[in-house]
Amino acid sequence: MPTDEKPSRNENEYFVRQNAEIIKEQRARLDAEREERLRLAHLMKCPKCGHDLSEREFHHVRVDECGHCGGMWLDRGELAMLAHVERNGFSRFVWSLFGMEPR
Repeated sequence: MPTDEKPSRNENEYFVRQNAEIIKEQRARLDAEREERLRLAHLMKCPKCGHDLSEREFHHVRVDECGHCGGMWLDRGELAMLAHVERNGFSRFVWSLFGMEPR
């Protein structure tokens, strides 16, 4: 009788393991889909008011501007690019906003 139970027990363990792996893969796929939807929902949205941002050129740098609240948002590196623009002390003003000295 003990030999009759062993194949069945191994079979049950196999299917439990297989189901757990399938569930794990499905959860990972759903998490990735959820994260992508969340990213797209926030892409090009104003951090202040949530309205759509549009790109506009400002001193040869493309900045994101909110048409609703008028906020301007910079991507990585754009502040440094604007800081190199010498026009009526603009770069000194930008760097002073952040308590830094121009490079």
